[in-house]
Amino acid sequence: EEEEEEEASMTPAEQFGAPKAPPGTWASCLRIVDPADATTKQVVEMTGNEGALCVCHVYFPAAKELFLAVGTAVGLTFAPRDCDGGYIHLYRYLDDGTVTLVHKTPLDGAPGALCAFKGRLLVGCGNALRLYDFGKKKLLRKVENRNFPNFITTIHASGERIYVGDVQESFHFVRYKREDGSMYVVADDVQPRHVTAALPLDYDTVAGGDKFGNIFVQRLAADISEEIEEDPTGGKNVGASGVLNGAPHKVEQVVQFHVGETVCALTKGTLQAGGLECIIYTTLMGTVGALMPFVSREDVDFCTHLEMHMRQDAPPLLGRDHMAFRSSYFPVKDVIDGDLCEQFTTLAADLQRRIAEDMDRTPSEILKKLEDLRAKVA
Repeated sequence: EEEEEEEASMTPAEQFGAPKAPPGTWASCLRIVDPADATTKQVVEMTGNEGALCVCHVYFPAAKELFLAVGTAVGLTFAPRDCDGGYIHLYRYLDDGTVTLVHKTPLDGAPGALCAFKGRLLVGCGNALRLYDFGKKKLLRKVENRNFPNFITTIHASGERIYVGDVQESFHFVRYKREDGSMYVVADDVQPRHVTAALPLDYDTVAGGDKFGNIFVQRLAADISEEIEEDPTGGKNVGASGVLNGAPHKVEQVVQFHVGETVCALTKGTLQAGGLECIIYTTLMGTVGALMPFVSREDVDFCTHLEMHMRQDAPPLLGRDHMAFRSSYFPVKDVIDGDLCEQFTTLAADLQRRIAEDMDRTPSEILKKLEDLRAKVA
C-alpha cells in the first residue's frame, strides 16, 4: 500500500521528467559497437554504483595480447569532488569481438585518465600519476608521482615523455627514467588552465582545450628539450631550480584562440582525400571545427589583411569588438578567424571592391583565394 501511495504522489513523468537520483548515484556501461553497420555487439553493465570515466587499449608483453582497460569511480560526486574508491577493469577480447573481464584492480581515488606506455599502463588517480604492469590477479603498481596540483584529466605519451593535463593547472611535461624507474615533472605552464582536451602534435608541442572555450598550443623550447633529454643527473636535482613549487622549466605559448564553447575533444586528421592535415575540435554545444596550418607566407599575409579589414568594415551585430571576443581570456595569437573572413561574401558589392582595392586585388580574386583555402580542408 505504501508503494502505491508513493507512486500516486509522484509527479507525472510525462510533464516533469523522470525522478532525479541523489548525488553520488551512477549507472554506466561499456558498449561494444560494430563500426561497419553501427550495431551493438555487447553491453557490459557496471555494478556497485560505478561510473566509467576513461578507457584505453593497452598491450602487455607479459601476457602477449591487447587488453581493454576501463577506469571507474564508485559513488563519485563533483562538488566537492569525492568518491568511495575506484577500479581499473581489464577486459580481454574474444574471437567474436566481444570482451570478457580478466580482473579488477582497486584504487584509492577516481581514475581520471588512462594511457598505454611502453607495455605498461599509466593511470591518473586523483592527483597521482601511476605506472602499472600486468599481474594475474590484479595490476601491479610500479612507479608513482604525487606531485600534481589537483586532479589529472588527460594523459598522453611519446617516447620517454609523458604529457599530463591537470583539471586546473594546465599541462605538465613528465620524464620517465627507465634505469631507476622514476617519473619527475620537468616543465609546466605559468597559466592556470582548466584542461578538458589534449593532443600532442610533436615531441615538444601539445595542443589543448579548456572549459572556458580556449584552444591553445604550448611548446617546449628546443634548447630546454635537449637539456632535459641529456640531463646527467637523471632528474635528481630537478626540484632545485623550481620556483614556488613549480617545475624548473616553463613552456611557451605558441597559439591562443577563444572559441566561445567548452572544447570536448581534439584530434588530428584530414576531412577529405589528399587534404591538409588539421586539428579538428568538437565542443559541448555540438560545433565541429578545424584549425588548418598555413603552408606559405603569402597565405598568412592575405588572411591577416583580410581579417583586419573585416574587423573594421563588418563589425558584429551587437557591437562587440571581434578581437576582444577572441581574446576573452588570453590575447589571441597566431590564429586567423576563418569564419570572419568567410563573411566577405556577404558584404555589399561596393564594400567588397573597396576592401579588394586596399589589398591590391579584385573581389573575384579574394573569393577565389578563400575558396582555394576552404578546399584544402573540406
